[in-house]
Amino acid sequence: MKLRLQLFEFEDLSWFPAVIRAGMMDYLRFMISALGTYQPIVPLLRDALRETRQAHMLELGAGAGGGTAGVLRRLRATGLPEARVTLTDLYPQPAAWQLLQAHTPGLGYEAAAVDATAVPAALTGFRAIFSAFHHFPPAAAEAILADAVRQRAGIGVFEGAGKHWAELLLACTVLPVAQLLITPFIRPFRLSRLFFTYVLPLIPLFTIWDGCVSILRLYPPGQLLALAHRADPAGTFRWQAGVVRHWWGPEVTYLLGVPHETGR
Repeated sequence: MKLRLQLFEFEDLSWFPAVIRAGMMDYLRFMISALGTYQPIVPLLRDALRETRQAHMLELGAGAGGGTAGVLRRLRATGLPEARVTLTDLYPQPAAWQLLQAHTPGLGYEAAAVDATAVPAALTGFRAIFSAFHHFPPAAAEAILADAVRQRAGIGVFEGAGKHWAELLLACTVLPVAQLLITPFIRPFRLSRLFFTYVLPLIPLFTIWDGCVSILRLYPPGQLLALAHRADPAGTFRWQAGVVRHWWGPEVTYLLGVPHETGR
């Protein structure tokens, strides 16, 4: 499925209730962490960090921090013991991030809102975007990459899915059932999450819509490279894009950009 549709996701809308958005992000974080969604890209990310001589990742569009803790722990256990990460988002979620911070050495966060298209120069590090790049239309996605190029910051874009009709079917069937089963075990515990899952099921309904739209909005590797080359017309970065697969089937789509002279 190569077609990309620029539909809308409810969690992107400024008027969307924060309590529903937080419930959706908590579920996404739980599932990504439990399934180890981003473990297959750890070797790629580790190599990029080494090439840029970085131990610090600046995560943009972090949401509730899904998968970040697992990636960081794996990096620290496989050759980068000094690795650390700072979570940022346009809509910061300090409550969720504090929970991750308490259990994850090397993880911190920026409490102020951070626009991924214009990152403050004081926030340095190798930029990483997990499960969020598809939210941006082409012009904004290109601006994110161009800002990294302008500030000479290496960048990695990772989407925990491939672009397949089977994944759409999964988002409409199996995952909603899983959400109903696991919601009581998601931490931090919130009565509002239970209410809006079982009494007034807005969190599952909006999750189904946003999950399906996320797949339709994914940029496949060829489109990611096209965005990167437009953002870097002078060719000052080395770009690579592709797909890596879990041993049990699911895919992760990725784009990596590293300044040419770094590491020479």
